[in-house]
Amino acid sequence: MVRLSLPSGAPSLADAVVESIRAGITAGELVPGRTYSVYQLAEVLEVSRSPVREALLRLAEAGLVQIDRNRGFRVVLPRARDITEIFDIRLALEPAAARRAAELAADDEHAAIRAAFEGLGAAVHDEDRFWLADQQLHDRLMRAGGNQRAAAIIERLRATTALLGPPTTTAGRTLPEICDEHEPIVTAVLERRGADAESTMRHHLEHTGRLLARTLQRDPPGEAVSQSAPRRAAAAG
Repeated sequence: MVRLSLPSGAPSLADAVVESIRAGITAGELVPGRTYSVYQLAEVLEVSRSPVREALLRLAEAGLVQIDRNRGFRVVLPRARDITEIFDIRLALEPAAARRAAELAADDEHAAIRAAFEGLGAAVHDEDRFWLADQQLHDRLMRAGGNQRAAAIIERLRATTALLGPPTTTAGRTLPEICDEHEPIVTAVLERRGADAESTMRHHLEHTGRLLARTLQRDPPGEAVSQSAPRRAAAAG
């Protein structure tokens, strides 16, 4: 019997179902490759089928589940090749956004970036807070770059890698080291050095992508899916 629960504080019921499914995959309650039904999840979560269907459509768009018509859905975890493709897209969008954030963003947007980076530094001893702060910093940088559609694309790509294990930290980086990798990016943005902001963001993403792809080649994600920290750590970068 699948054991899932709805988190509190989600913006909508469908958002809560999305988070519940992600947590179920992380905890090993939803196993990659096995078929589950909408009716089954609705019963377990004690909700109607509509928010479950909406949640599954979102997860399918992110590439996290595959919907089989008239049968149900299956969890699909990305592999090393998928991570390479994801980081290729991120490399096409985020370095340029960092340059625009440096050259064009308003002072209040820079203040928000500074505060997000300070939040990252304050969370290096708390993994839950750290990965949330990491996500918020990258989102601030993307949105300060002025392209909201690109920011939404990056958010979806990070949602895909957020289900992965094992963590980039086990591939050679501690949380303080990951934080330190962001420092030259933020400094260049705040000092309005566009070329440096672009190059340091590119370096950070290339390094993270290589580490994660290499670790996944060694340890397939299905072997680590029951660990909560790896899920969050895989989204770092």
